[in-house]
Amino acid sequence: MDAAVLFDFGGTLDADGVAWKERFHRLYRDEGVAIARERFDPLFYAADDALVGAVPETLSLEGTVERLVAGLTERIRPGDRALAARVGERFLAATRARIEANRPLLARLGQRYRLGIVSNFYGNLATVCDNLEVRPFFSVIVDSTQVGVSKPDPRIFQRAVAELDVALGDAVFVGDSFVRDMAGARAVGMRHVWLAGANLAGTRPCCPGDSVMGSLADLEALL
Repeated sequence: MDAAVLFDFGGTLDADGVAWKERFHRLYRDEGVAIARERFDPLFYAADDALVGAVPETLSLEGTVERLVAGLTERIRPGDRALAARVGERFLAATRARIEANRPLLARLGQRYRLGIVSNFYGNLATVCDNLEVRPFFSVIVDSTQVGVSKPDPRIFQRAVAELDVALGDAVFVGDSFVRDMAGARAVGMRHVWLAGANLAGTRPCCPGDSVMGSLADLEALL
């Protein structure tokens, strides 16, 4: 196989176009925590940033979510461990369900392409992929904390295709973030498919001829 498909992880493989920040905001809202987005966003970023490079490579998916939710909940409703536990459990259940839904797609794509992940993560993405039992699908997993550079920096995309030993022109990047995923792939001349999720209506691609999809299930028809 001399062609590759690279994926973002959070918001793409695990959530069909919904970023972690948005997923958590919805979960807290569903738990009765009314918090305006302009207040929530900086609290999420603070909890998220606190984990970057601060967790062991072996930290599990469950441990990662537990630490993130604990830090976020402490900023929103200090001391409410029960709220943190409920939000974390619901997040994990939704993540596992989406991964299971995407498993057949990954299996089919893996018969035609070399697959990889390029993600802004905490340093333990390979372990998380092991936990979700998807690591065998991917020939390369590039975790921003591990390599010291984050999307949309072109170097993280270049590293992935170099490890896959494919040309940039023979790789496609699939992600949910316009700023990090689409702009980053565009900067290196890599074809890109934007997973816009439920916001597909009225969405315009970043470049003429780009593909935009509402669900990862639509990907095969666009490759």
